[in-house]
Amino acid sequence: MSQPSLAKFIIKRPWLRRWMSPLAKWYTDAAGYRKLGLKADDLIPEESETVLLALKRLPPKEAYDRVFRLRRAFQCSLAHQLLPKEQHIKPEEDTAYLSPIIREIEAENKERADLETMVVKRRS
Repeated sequence: MSQPSLAKFIIKRPWLRRWMSPLAKWYTDAAGYRKLGLKADDLIPEESETVLLALKRLPPKEAYDRVFRLRRAFQCSLAHQLLPKEQHIKPEEDTAYLSPIIREIEAENKERADLETMVVKRRS
């Protein structure tokens, strides 16, 4: 989750935010993951230790819902079909549930690394 992002740059400038917002909505819709019933955080690869730890920290209901969404999307993909319109994930339902936990773990790891490399000097 440490890829470069222009989000902070865009959010700080209201004129740029107004200009980019429709483009971002179009891109998100064109990606098609919502038509398979997935949320954006379902697309985060499970390859890093940080993400695996975040998945372990998910509440049981959220973890179950995530697995259900992934399995349902896999079945739709195998059948070359999309979910019915009423089962698509709506933009207001597409909330970040895994990203905040990942950011928290990354902050913990950074703090741990800082504490481990701290040098204590004696006063003479």
